[in-house]
Amino acid sequence: MSRIIGIDLGTTYSLVSYMAADGPRIIPNRLGESLTPSAVALLPDGTTVVGAPARARATTDPERTARSFKRDMGTARPLRLGARTFSPPELSALVLSSLRSDAEEHLGEKIEEAVITVPAYFNDLQRQATRDAGAIAGLKVERLLNEPTAAALAYGLNRREKEARVAVLDLGGGTFDVTVLEIIEGVVEIQATAGDVALGGDDFDVAIARHLATRDGFDRLDTDDPVTAARLLEVAHQAKHALSHEETTRVVLVDALLRSGKRHDLELELSRTEAEGAFVELVERMRAPIFRALADAGKTPGQIDEVLLVGGSTRMPCVSRMGAQLFGRLPLRTLPPDEAVALGAAVQAALKADDAAVEDLVVTDVAPFSLGIAVAESFGARHVDGVFRPLLERGTVIPASRESRFSTMHEGQREIHVEVYQGEHALCRDNLKLGEYKITGLMPGPAGEQTIDVRFTYDLNGLLEVDVKVTKTGLGGTLVIERGAGAMTPAQVEAARKAMARLKLHPREALPNTTALARADALYAELTGDMRAFLGQHIAAFRDAMERQEPKAIEAMRDSLTRITRDLRGARPSRS
Repeated sequence: MSRIIGIDLGTTYSLVSYMAADGPRIIPNRLGESLTPSAVALLPDGTTVVGAPARARATTDPERTARSFKRDMGTARPLRLGARTFSPPELSALVLSSLRSDAEEHLGEKIEEAVITVPAYFNDLQRQATRDAGAIAGLKVERLLNEPTAAALAYGLNRREKEARVAVLDLGGGTFDVTVLEIIEGVVEIQATAGDVALGGDDFDVAIARHLATRDGFDRLDTDDPVTAARLLEVAHQAKHALSHEETTRVVLVDALLRSGKRHDLELELSRTEAEGAFVELVERMRAPIFRALADAGKTPGQIDEVLLVGGSTRMPCVSRMGAQLFGRLPLRTLPPDEAVALGAAVQAALKADDAAVEDLVVTDVAPFSLGIAVAESFGARHVDGVFRPLLERGTVIPASRESRFSTMHEGQREIHVEVYQGEHALCRDNLKLGEYKITGLMPGPAGEQTIDVRFTYDLNGLLEVDVKVTKTGLGGTLVIERGAGAMTPAQVEAARKAMARLKLHPREALPNTTALARADALYAELTGDMRAFLGQHIAAFRDAMERQEPKAIEAMRDSLTRITRDLRGARPSRS
């Protein structure tokens, strides 16, 4: 039986994992790093790079670099890199392929199957787009696993004898999820989940960038210029990280383009208090999903035994402080925040493979959204169309199957439209339409005489099957969800697979060289004076070594450049 790997396909960073003899383990990438940036860049020669070298190019060539495309999964938004256009699943597939290659190199075997994590609040279209990305990458997606559920699995693996009610707060780069669960004798029971798919660490970066753009000097920036905007966002990201463990930090933009057309070096001091002032609205938005998950689980904050922080963005003190204030206890980081979800994906992969290491571990999950159909309601002589009638309420333990009977509304009715929606609003127009099924050829008769049975079957991947049947005649069938905007047909997925096979990918053996150079170039754009000149000399020496194609010289110069880049980044004025 081939090995199943676990993949945390993140907005900012992605990780790949597997179940070793002593527990789940993160697989390092080609650079020896556990975190692979979810970034893709197209080099001027048409070569595609993924991960660290792509992220490093985001500030020097933003129009040929894509990041945070996970937020566009399930949409039709095209993402243009230079002369090429990619869909969000195609970009995600490039990241998945890179992770798969890292796993194959590390494990020494071919990988064909994976468990991939998704935000708990991803809807059907977003989940299908993730499956499409896996298929394009040549992976059979054994399971789509909710991210907080994955974290709970990793958390519960070594606590099988413990009983606890736990709230998992998962703030990643692009999404926020909350899950309430209970661990009893090796059973991890998910009781409720809620979230916000448009709230993550990226939004905190934007909040700092917007705040900086109001400060003296920075308010003169030409933020309509793509390079300037990308550099401002990058220094905001760096400031966010620095302020997670420092009270103040220096923010520097070298040779910044102003609206006047001139260039100028800009520098200011930013305090954690200032940054948290810019975060107030974002932190407040986190409270609603927390209270919704607690309410759905029938719990109060005081009934929660432990609060688990997951996701790199939970390192911000304001997030931990909010959790402590709300639950009345200090949140825990029992697992590395960046790795918890990927570790849990490895546990789920082991469960799928019937690994003996997890034979007494059981996990249940719940539907994050209500699923139902559009009906017409009668109020006296008045009919109201488009009323949402749930068949499967959010919080239902899955897999689940529910059936309801409906009848015709009008005399002589010859057809019935079954429209399927996902959401929590009373009117269908405010929910997400997943598809529709039309039954024609009904025998005309009085209103209410013809009835149909509608059955919803919802699986552990969060994918829905709808069966529709006319009660008297058996007429009907299984609803094939019409693919909405951004969804790919099987033919499109296969075409994307073939296109990716023809794509000019950067040779993996040269990735350390490309990454070292891209990181040095990005830092060179930030520095001034002697530090900039010093780095420039080493960049030139490294380029010369590569042109001479002397392997030993290249390796020595690369190691030297990497060390110098790391040291200068730590010493640059943007750190206090």
